[in-house]
Formats: sequence, structure tokens, C-alpha cells
Amino acid sequence: MKCFIRYEKYCDFPIENLPYGVFSTKDDLTHRVGVAIGDQILDLKQIAHLFTGPELKNHQDVFKEPTLNKFMSLSKPAWKEARETIQNLLSTDNPRLQNDSELRSRALVSQYDATMHLPAQIGDYTDFFSSIHHAINTGTMFRGKENALTANWKYLPVAYHGRASSVVITGTPIRRPNGQTLAVEGAPPIFGKCKLMDFELEMAFFVGGPSNELGNPIPIEKTDVHIFGFVLMNDWSARDIQKWEYIPLGPFTAKNLGTTISPWVVTTLALEPFKVDNYRQEPEPFSYLKHDDKFNFDINLQVDITPKGMNVSTTVCRSNYKNLYWTAKQQLAHHTITGCNVKAGDLVASGTISGEASDSFGSLLELSWKGTKPITMLDGSQRKFLQDGDTVTIKGMCEGDGYNIGFGECVGILLPAYDM
Repeated sequence: MKCFIRYEKYCDFPIENLPYGVFSTKDDLTHRVGVAIGDQILDLKQIAHLFTGPELKNHQDVFKEPTLNKFMSLSKPAWKEARETIQNLLSTDNPRLQNDSELRSRALVSQYDATMHLPAQIGDYTDFFSSIHHAINTGTMFRGKENALTANWKYLPVAYHGRASSVVITGTPIRRPNGQTLAVEGAPPIFGKCKLMDFELEMAFFVGGPSNELGNPIPIEKTDVHIFGFVLMNDWSARDIQKWEYIPLGPFTAKNLGTTISPWVVTTLALEPFKVDNYRQEPEPFSYLKHDDKFNFDINLQVDITPKGMNVSTTVCRSNYKNLYWTAKQQLAHHTITGCNVKAGDLVASGTISGEASDSFGSLLELSWKGTKPITMLDGSQRKFLQDGDTVTIKGMCEGDGYNIGFGECVGILLPAYDM
């Protein structure tokens, strides 16, 4: 495909990508839906009248909304038609937009002049625990190698319900929390600043399509029509708070302090060329979780840490989405098997994505092996866990034939805890 907008060959956002986001500008503070193309944003509000296909001609209003929720709630054929329409309008073969200088000037905005916002109103947020390497690593640390995986782990995708209100867009500072921790085993807990602050390398998908009614599960063979697209995620974690509070009901305040996502939603349609074999599962899943079609993706992932006041970042992790044991389809099928209703804009996270190699572990808990193996940064400093002022940057990239599919960046700086 050839686009009339010029961009670098291996940029994040070629015409093969076209991720959706929500943005505003200084000249127009209205939140509106856009598509990233090169270093530009195509303002869909300005070209809503050009979506004239059978699926969208009566739904042009979805491109005038301040969030993606209404567009996400449409059918998969509508998403496909929108993608094809945008690719056609951006093609060098189509004069409609490229030769209309007035419309083109209104519809194209520089990304450097835009402020990005959460792409959807997130009604609910669920975080899974789907990387077998992460599960084995953490289980080995706390229960021993023989009992690394809990009895249920290979039978169902383990998850917990997170806090949607504290999901934030890239660039939002995250503050180190205060909370209860157990300083000495067997002694009473203490209250104070978190000492073991961590990142978690994750990805998440936005639910789309019409909502299933309460009581009606989404069958595994229909889950793909409810998986709109993916973002990068940093599930910030207060490890010492988590250790004390997670028994018996799981993470709570150790996780609700902030969850950062990247601003551009890369659609499942754009990821089609990067499907790879699903992780081999033994024992065979129950029938409601079983699918033979590929729904795993070759997405290279990277985590960098930049110390306070430094211009040099250290890459501490290189992993890949394909390391997940449970697929997004299985996550959604299990999520709804009891009849739980999900809605367009709900966010479903993968859990920490760790690979088998030690430099592919997706958290400092694993990389430093519970603080016993400090990581040396390029500036000479060391990290067992995050320090105040550290900036964590997560990147994701699919490598195509002569092009890349990028996700932008998922960035957050860690602020000091309040004195209490």
C-alpha cells in the first residue's frame, strides 16, 4: 500500500497500521477520535461524512464522539469497513482527500501538536496472569520450584478484577504509595512508604461489539468479534504491600495506585499478519476454552528505565507477546463463562509477559530475583526495584515485510510518596 502522506519506512504508524486514539489540541480542546498515520493524526470527525459503506453510512456519528466506545460497540464488519475506507482515503490512488487542500488541512494534525487522552471510557478492567514463565518465576520465589504453579493454573486463565478509575494514559506521573507492609516475618505489620516499587510489562485488549446479556457467556468461537484492539500496559505494583495484603483475596491497594496504557489502539485487523502458533497447552483445555485457530501474536516488547535527571536509558527487558500461555480468546471466554456481561470499552490485560530467558523477565521482581541480583544501569547506578524519579518506558513492535506495526510508547515517571 502506498500512502500520499510521507513517513519514514519503519515508523510506528504506516498505512498498514492505522491505530485509533483520542486527542485534542491547543486550538481545539474537544476530545475527538483520530487515526495515527506517520507523524500525523487523521481527525475522523472532519471526514465522518466520507464513511458511506453499507456498515457505516448510518453510523457516521461514532466518529464525532469524544471516545471510541460507540465505534467499538459496532460489529467486526463495521471495523473492517472503517479500516478499508481510511486506507483508501490515504492511498496515493485516491484524490478525494489528498487533492482537497481545505479538507486536508482540517483533517490532518501533527502528533507533536496533539494531547492524547484515554481512548475509551473504561467501564471495567480485568487483569489476567497468563504468562507461564512469569507464573513459574513468582511461584518458585514464594512457594518453591516443586509448587511453582498453583493447582488451577493450567486449567483456567487466572485473573483478578482491577480498578478502572486509576487506568491512566501514557505520560501520567505515578506516585509511590503508602501502605501496610510486613518488615519482619512473624511480627506485626508497619505502615509507611512502599519500598519495593515495580513495573509489570503487559498488554491489554479493549472489548468491542455488542454487549452480551447478563447470564449469557460468549462462546470461544465468537470471542474474536469482541476483541477490538490492543495497547501496551504498565501495571505498576507495590510488591511489599502486595505480599502482605494478597492473602486470601488477591491484589488490592498494591495495584490500584495506577495502571498506564499507551494511547493508540492497534486493531486486531492490523495484527492479522503477525499471528503465530498458540502456546502448547497441557493438559488439553476444557471445550469452552479450546480453539485451534491461531490467536497469538509476534509482538516484540521492550522495557527501558531512565534514572532521574539522566538522558541515558537502560533496556532491562526484551520479551514478546507470544510468550503468553492463555490467548486473549481464552481469557474472554473464561471471563464470561459464568454469564458475566462485558461492554465495549472494557479493558482486559494479559498479566506480566515474561519469556524464558532471564533478560526477558517482565518485572523487576523477576529481573532482580526478589532483590538478590541488582541490575546495573548504564549510568552506573543499580536497581533492585524502582527509585523515585525513575521513568519507565514500554515499547512494542511487529516487524513486517518492509514495514513495522508500532504501538507508540507507554511511559510513566515515579513520584515520591507523600509524607504521612
